[in-house]
Amino acid sequence: MKGPANFEKPRPHPTSLVKELRRRLGLTQEQFAQKIGVTYSTVNNWENGKRTPQPFLLRRLKEMKEELDAVKASPKRRQSE
Repeated sequence: MKGPANFEKPRPHPTSLVKELRRRLGLTQEQFAQKIGVTYSTVNNWENGKRTPQPFLLRRLKEMKEELDAVKASPKRRQSE
């Protein structure tokens, strides 16, 4: 038997991660690029699979996804509270 099983969640491909984040945030490629500090063409290349985000940007994209997931998973607070 080869070591312990890996129970990590499957990692999304950078292309689908970028598209998902942009969709969930309701941003255009240009707006998303400004938000994360890259050019429009960089985001376009990521989404079209021509390039892959640098490791530090990929970490930031994953953090953004985790933040969005946490907000979605948290119970909604009442307006009166």
